Amino acid sequence: MVSLHGTPGTRWERPDVVAAIDDSGLRVLIPGRPGYGSTRHRGRSVADIADDVRRLADAEGWARFAVTGFSGGAPHALACAALLPDRVTRCSTVAGIGPLDELHLDWAADARRGEQYLRIHLARRATELLARLDGRPGAESGGSRPDDNGRRRRLHASLVDGLDGWIDDYLALVRPWGFDVGAIQVPVSVWYGSDDTNSTLDHTNWLLTHIPGAVPRRYPGDHDPPDAVQRAIFAELSAA
Repeated sequence: MVSLHGTPGTRWERPDVVAAIDDSGLRVLIPGRPGYGSTRHRGRSVADIADDVRRLADAEGWARFAVTGFSGGAPHALACAALLPDRVTRCSTVAGIGPLDELHLDWAADARRGEQYLRIHLARRATELLARLDGRPGAESGGSRPDDNGRRRRLHASLVDGLDGWIDDYLALVRPWGFDVGAIQVPVSVWYGSDDTNSTLDHTNWLLTHIPGAVPRRYPGDHDPPDAVQRAIFAELSAA
């Protein structure tokens, strides 16, 4: 299985997700997109991920594999499903988003203003996120959570070489994706949180309406699926 991280993101997964992978018995590749601890691919599209995943699967000797994507990784998972129909067995999007030329997220307007403005915005956002995880005064919310130390390390890992990966993800998501979700022929499950304020129901409904045969999978909570749901996602993918 190939698992595509969110935006921003890293191939380093949460401990509960790693445990769920281990228990699932799946072999899982979690590639980082260009710019996240690797050389930037300026101007990349969402569709470009399909060739990267194909090359990785070839290197592993995988003729067929399932694919999943979380949040900003969900459109990239759909790209694989659309563009690698002879390789992908099934696809799951988790807290995914629809095309931002048709739908809305607050940061989409920032991305449409171009890279120079977006870089300033994301530098400020990165500082805010780290402050929140550090529990410093002026952070968005006080206190700490059990995985805050791990979240801090993962955020640092995603930004180790700067903001380029995050910027290029956003720019790719606000442009045409480079493929037609209506052409997807493999089974697709659309997992979404009941209280998610990032991937709203507008996005979920768009995906369910435009992806042929897409199946809704609602879970309780917000953006990040709880451990039991993560295990259910892997169980569904392993049955492909």
